[in-house]
Amino acid sequence: MTDAASSQATTLAPEIEFWFDFGSNYSYLSVMRIEALAAARGVRIRWRPFLLGPVFRDLGFDNSPFVLQKQKGAYVWKDMERQCRKYGIALTRPTTFPRAALLAMRVALLGADQPWIAAYCRKIMQLNFADDRDIGSAEVVSEALDELGLPARDIIADAQSDANKLRLREQTEAAAAKGIFGAPTFFVGNEMFWGNDRLDDALEYCDSIASRG
Repeated sequence: MTDAASSQATTLAPEIEFWFDFGSNYSYLSVMRIEALAAARGVRIRWRPFLLGPVFRDLGFDNSPFVLQKQKGAYVWKDMERQCRKYGIALTRPTTFPRAALLAMRVALLGADQPWIAAYCRKIMQLNFADDRDIGSAEVVSEALDELGLPARDIIADAQSDANKLRLREQTEAAAAKGIFGAPTFFVGNEMFWGNDRLDDALEYCDSIASRG
C-alpha cells in the first residue's frame, strides 16, 4: 500500500472518542484494554482526557458517588476485584481515592495525538491502581515519562503552560456540554456509551458504521 493510500485508509477508519480521568477506577479498566481492542477492529482512538471533578460538582456532588454512598463504594471495589481478575489486570486499592492527578492529566492532553499516549496512560493508571503511587506529583509523572524514554522535563514544562492549562479546562467544559456525567465515556459519532462495560458495545457500533460505509 502506498503512503497516500495508507493515509486515506487511516482517515476512513471508524473512530471512537475515549473520555477518561486518571482518578476514575473504571477508566483504569478501559485504559488498560482499549488500544488492543481497537487495533483488532481497525478503529482509531481519539484520547479525550478531562477532569471528572468539575463535572461532578456541576451535578451537585462534592466527591465521587462511590465515596459519598458507602454501600455503592463497597460494591464497586468488590466489582473492581472481579473485573480485574477477569481481564488479568493488577489491582491495589489506592489509599487515596479519588486521587488528584492534575499534572498527569495535563500531560495526557498535551500528548493526546502523540504515538506515546496509550503507553503513557497505561503507565499512569498502573502507578495509581496497581502501585498506589501519588500520580498527582511531578516526581511520579516524571518517572512515568522517563520509563517511556520521553523528555520528561520538556513535556512537563509544556504541559504546565497557561495555554495547555486552558485547553484542559475547555476540554472539561466540552465534556459537560456533550452530556458526559461519568468516566469512562465513549462516543462513536453522536452515539454515547458510558462505562467500561460498554466499551465492547461502542467498538461493535464502530463495526456497524464501517459496514454501512
